[in-house]
Amino acid sequence: MARPPRKALRATAAGALSASLIAGGVLGAAPAAQAATSDVRYVDIAGDGGTVLKANVVTPAGADGTRRYPLVVLPTSWGFPQVQYLAQAKKLAESGYVVLSYNVRGFWQSGGEIDVAGPHDVADASKVVDWALAHTPADPRHIGMAGVSYGAGISLLAAAHDPRVRAVAALSGWGDLIDSIYSGRTQHLQAAAVLDTAGTVTGRQSAESRAVFSAFYSSDLSKEQDILAWGKKRSPMTYADQLNRNGAAVMLAGGWGDTIFPPNQSAALYEKLTGPKRLELRPGDHGTAELTGLFGLPNDVWTDTRRWLDRYLKGTANGIDTEQPVQLKSRSTHAYEGYPDWKSVNADRRKIALPGTTTIHTNVDSGADGGIVFLSSILDQIARLPPVASIPLLPRAWAAVWRSEKYATAQQVRGTATLHTTVTPTKESGTLVAYLYDVGPLGLGKLVSHAPYTFHGRTPGKPFGVGLELYSTAYDVPAGHRLALVVDTVDPLYIEHNPSGARLTFSSPPNDPSYVSVPLREQ
Repeated sequence: MARPPRKALRATAAGALSASLIAGGVLGAAPAAQAATSDVRYVDIAGDGGTVLKANVVTPAGADGTRRYPLVVLPTSWGFPQVQYLAQAKKLAESGYVVLSYNVRGFWQSGGEIDVAGPHDVADASKVVDWALAHTPADPRHIGMAGVSYGAGISLLAAAHDPRVRAVAALSGWGDLIDSIYSGRTQHLQAAAVLDTAGTVTGRQSAESRAVFSAFYSSDLSKEQDILAWGKKRSPMTYADQLNRNGAAVMLAGGWGDTIFPPNQSAALYEKLTGPKRLELRPGDHGTAELTGLFGLPNDVWTDTRRWLDRYLKGTANGIDTEQPVQLKSRSTHAYEGYPDWKSVNADRRKIALPGTTTIHTNVDSGADGGIVFLSSILDQIARLPPVASIPLLPRAWAAVWRSEKYATAQQVRGTATLHTTVTPTKESGTLVAYLYDVGPLGLGKLVSHAPYTFHGRTPGKPFGVGLELYSTAYDVPAGHRLALVVDTVDPLYIEHNPSGARLTFSSPPNDPSYVSVPLREQ
């Protein structure tokens, strides 16, 4: 298996380091400035095994111990200090909550080593709840958890293990950790480098997490099952039955372009839940949809988080439970759409045939790619500028290209496109990346979605079937445009596993024709 290029790792790590320092510094400074005018108490809490967790508590004005208030616990994001949520904590406290935010173990001034949402982190969350019930006017019957990214994952895992948690708002979190950074059996290089670098700069990695990252980068197949088991233990999807038994009301929110935790696996978790639930997906990358709310500015995600907590911790009849539970915001119109469930989003599908036989060479980036972690999806979120490629100019020696007919009316892509094809390799291992583009009259393609796929242990010269889900999205293809499917073998976002000189042949046998199935919103 191929190792990632050292230069690519250095460049990605440098970018991640810069982003981490800027975000941590800015977000840490902005709420801290408000702390002087807020009733904030900084405390030490003994977590699992006595590990000291640095925390802050915000209580409602006038709390005098004569009454109890709903409790909201906010674990910090990966690499962020404990002041991350102070702006939102103040808003929650003003509306009648006791709010406790704590720095997760291994980061900043909290003790211990990074557990990557493992058993120690789950036990810490329960210890924090214990402390809050003993030292604040928190109501043991009304306990909720919320958080962004790492805090979202820990909140979901805690709710699965601690039945006292009655409501969760998981923002930019994950349902399946492995499907997030190892989907299609392909290492998400830039995503892992962001997490690894931020963890190295702001925290203390455990020997276990260091070994997992090393095995991940080195593409050591002998360690693959160990990595899968490690990720399964840290995935809320593993504990979906426990979440359902405990009955916590779960709100999941994320971004269409999340390069750390793509939306597919959150949607899959949502479908597994049987209690009160809500799924919100918006334009943006990892944590960017929630970002302005961390400064206390108006923000849809945090507004709905407070509505969710109000409904299921306070019993407020605010209507959030009567709305369509799946709320999607289109990347093209920025308008919200409601659906009764995730399956309804994907209900109407249209197949684009991928006829003929096409052979491509590997090891060269054709010019089609998924963009740059964070930057590309943020540009799409703010300016509606996704990654682009000139489809007619893509070199056919390294890129297979198929196009639909020109559409007479606008096509509203909603949900998860799937690729079905037959591949014949010349080597036993390989990687391919599929891209779906919106192609205008001049041939310029705007990226609608993509996904990687890696195989090992195949017999050279023997064809096999590939079924690949692209990342879910909501994108409008204008009238007069086409959709194009492009497949190549190299993308800077991922580690590729193509031996030197390998070729891939794509075919469409009569008894098993190749196609891409595109989900469309009912007109």
